[in-house]
Amino acid sequence: MLWARPGTADGVTGILIDPAAHGGHAETDLAELALFGSPHLGRTVAAYHEASGLCDGWEARIPLHQLHMIAVHAALFGGSYGPQAVRAARSLT
Repeated sequence: MLWARPGTADGVTGILIDPAAHGGHAETDLAELALFGSPHLGRTVAAYHEASGLCDGWEARIPLHQLHMIAVHAALFGGSYGPQAVRAARSLT
């Protein structure tokens, strides 16, 4: 996904390419935003509710949707991601 904001002589002051843009599940999108500390998460959740709603219990499924991303980070970077992956997996039982 590409966003451009007009402003300079050539019409653009900045461009943002979202490397995680996808047509996936809304809960996955929100879980990943929560995982990495989105500063506007409350506004984003409200917008999802307004546009299409969220299924009951979506907040309880956040660890399920975060588990893959945490596991990938654990494999790539180690550190605290390993224990975090274990905690997320255990919270699902």
